[in-house]
Amino acid sequence: MQTELAPSLTDNVAPLDAGAHVTAAAWLGDTVAFALGDGAVVLAKDGATHRVAAHPDGAILAAAGDGERLVTGGDDGRVAVTGRDGSTRELAATGGAWIDALALHQGGGIAWSAGKNVTARDDKGREKTYQAPSSVRGLAFAPKGYRLAMSHYNGATLWFPNLDAKPEPLEWKGSHLDVTWSPDARFLVTSMQENSLHGWRLQPDKGHMRMSGYPAKTRSWSWSHDGHWLATSGADAAIVWPFESKEGPMGKAPRECGARPAKVTRVAFHPKAYALAIGYEDGMILLVRLTDASELLVRRTAPGSGVTALAWDGAGQRLAFGAADGQAGVLRLPG
Repeated sequence: MQTELAPSLTDNVAPLDAGAHVTAAAWLGDTVAFALGDGAVVLAKDGATHRVAAHPDGAILAAAGDGERLVTGGDDGRVAVTGRDGSTRELAATGGAWIDALALHQGGGIAWSAGKNVTARDDKGREKTYQAPSSVRGLAFAPKGYRLAMSHYNGATLWFPNLDAKPEPLEWKGSHLDVTWSPDARFLVTSMQENSLHGWRLQPDKGHMRMSGYPAKTRSWSWSHDGHWLATSGADAAIVWPFESKEGPMGKAPRECGARPAKVTRVAFHPKAYALAIGYEDGMILLVRLTDASELLVRRTAPGSGVTALAWDGAGQRLAFGAADGQAGVLRLPG
């Protein structure tokens, strides 16, 4: 299907001006929070917006939300927590070292990295620290249990912050950026500086998985609701890898969704269906159904307004997006 002829949902989008580069977006109940490059967080609900100075002296570099709060880390060396009510407070400060990555645990814990140093803070406020072999670029908690994955140069490390057990290294040469667990915790995947993905089958054999051929770095990914597919950015289409079998994607070709003459910058699977939101460097957003590749237009091209954030609400009724020039919006699905 030609993108220009795709049925349109653009009339269902409520636009807003966030005022600065949108680093991330997350839903806090019925409120959407946009983390911005100027250090602010903009909260939007029912057409009204509220601006919070979460990092008044720096830019937000990393952000994560858990439905109740937005946790942000900045180049001011601070970790801040912003609630849906507009309250904000400092959780931690490094003394100036940039916060490179953040992760939230489903039980209320938080982890952040600054250079080689990783701090994990549980829901009781107890902190443990770990010094990685090199600067940590990505963090992710396991779907179950209090276990943290961190990506760094020459591989990844698995760490139980509340146990005395020695952290477990997963080695693969190269510079590893972001890291993600599959929803069933059978696979760990990292994106790499070398325009590829690397994965480990954690069960049963720690086998390696290599996913290459990207023309650009993968900086956005999203698992389908059942964990059978991993959608990724970094090409002129969303590259979607199959993970249903015990071998993962090895020996299988990925799907390509929403192919266009523009790089995909952000992907976000619908939380309940095989539908994928795809954002591009030229500002366009498409909604693509995996079963038949049908496309719906969410946002038209907007030069200079490349998509930098996508986030579905928990019910899958609303999709929030943000862009490099501060433009943002919320799509409400009909029905």
